[in-house]
Amino acid sequence: MKKMVPTLLGGVLLLSSAAQIHAEGPTMSVVTDGQLTPQFIEATDSKIAPGTSEEKVWAFLRGQQAKLGISVTDLGNSIRIKDKESNSATGMEHFRMQQFVNGIPVYGGDQTIHLDKSGKVTSFLGAVVPTQNNKALAAAAAEAPSLTAEDAIAIAADEATTRVGELGEPQIEPSAKLFVYPEGASYRLVYETEVNVLEPEPMRTRYLIDANDGSIVLQYEMMNHATGTGTGVLGDTKSFETTLSGGIYYLVDQTRGGGIYTYTGNNRSTLPGTLLTDADNKWTDKAAVDAHAYSAKVYDFFKNKLGRDSMDDNGMAIRSTVHHRLNYNNAGWNGVQMIYGDGDGNVFRSLSGDSDVVGHELSHGVIQYTADLQYINESGALNESYADIIGNSVEAKNWVMGEDVYTPNISGDAMRSFSNPTLYDQPDHYSNRYVGSQDNGGVHINSGITNKAFYLLAQGGTQSGVSVTGIGRDAALNIFYNTLAYYLTSTSNFVAAKNATIQATKDIYGASSPYVTSVTNAFKAVGLQ
Repeated sequence: MKKMVPTLLGGVLLLSSAAQIHAEGPTMSVVTDGQLTPQFIEATDSKIAPGTSEEKVWAFLRGQQAKLGISVTDLGNSIRIKDKESNSATGMEHFRMQQFVNGIPVYGGDQTIHLDKSGKVTSFLGAVVPTQNNKALAAAAAEAPSLTAEDAIAIAADEATTRVGELGEPQIEPSAKLFVYPEGASYRLVYETEVNVLEPEPMRTRYLIDANDGSIVLQYEMMNHATGTGTGVLGDTKSFETTLSGGIYYLVDQTRGGGIYTYTGNNRSTLPGTLLTDADNKWTDKAAVDAHAYSAKVYDFFKNKLGRDSMDDNGMAIRSTVHHRLNYNNAGWNGVQMIYGDGDGNVFRSLSGDSDVVGHELSHGVIQYTADLQYINESGALNESYADIIGNSVEAKNWVMGEDVYTPNISGDAMRSFSNPTLYDQPDHYSNRYVGSQDNGGVHINSGITNKAFYLLAQGGTQSGVSVTGIGRDAALNIFYNTLAYYLTSTSNFVAAKNATIQATKDIYGASSPYVTSVTNAFKAVGLQ
């Protein structure tokens, strides 16, 4: 029986099929054509530049100025180091860079550069706007904006209010940041801002507002909503950490990072709600037990498997609210915390009852703090896929998503399949990708492509006449996570992800490793040559 396809999307569980999905607001593409196309440069010079790792990075960039279209004179003003991380497991150093023009960042103009343990630059990945002899770019950045950041915030709020009604309290304090936005052959100043509220309905909408005329240049949803049907949890017994204070037990785990806190929303929309308590430490709220225990499981997975201290790698507290709204058939990461509805017992049981769901949503937090893949078109599909891959790997018990909470009255089905994405109306080959404007450009539909590549890499198999030798789930996860954490940029597309994954494999296991062949073939098998 073919059913409506449910998909974890943008931090929220979305129930939909390709034909039923409608993106909110203008269906504009983020700029990835022409001047802001992601590039991949593999270093071929065997010489190791002298100096610090930062000096090696600049030496490499000077050597690539012709490919990047940035003169040596402009280089120091155009590209800045945003972040530097050392990976103790591989000995690699990873730099995140950002392009600026006249001190203003270029929207989508971020890059990653990588040094191996010998100090040699191995690769560059990211998008750069050429600046050589580009007077239009400099002129756009030199123009003082007519509008303020507060104006942009108000424009976004007005649009959201017109669409859904009077807005409730923001979940994240509104702010707006100025960017230079490449658009075709021209440029404009824009403010990036978002509306993040729970009332009159949960929404998290990203906006780019023209800094001079106030028009909305780009708008897309980072949380999506749907109506559906759902149910209550599996009845298994779990052990977990709580906190005793004043003779009362609190559903607080103080042993992990900044803590794990679990609240009840009491079927209302206010967050975070009420911190859960118990008199004898024998907890009967099944949704709360699972949310709390699975959050701890995911934290431990991040820490022990990925070497990561919570979503931000700095011990960020994990806050979850169960019983959010009445019969709410969604779960999500809203950029601050987790929310879980109870479902209504038909299509879903309580959504905290599946580690896939918890792992997927908290992985959106990891993505937010690493590559920050834009939630639109191919970068958005990668965002969804990496959340699936990490979330499903927490328990690693099968190759499907969400089977413990989806349609509890129907056995044998799931939300998505890694081994056969087409079972749930997802493509398993790049040639069959969705290219329309719905679903933010197919962010959850097309995630099946890289999900299948990950499955083939881990398990092995043959597709489209390409045979892949499996390397095991742990090694495959290590490669995909390192690609996300250190190599990808905000505008990375499928080709960029393929190149980055192959390079990450070379950097971790060596260029002659058979794993490189397996990764290359896994992407070939899904149509990424």
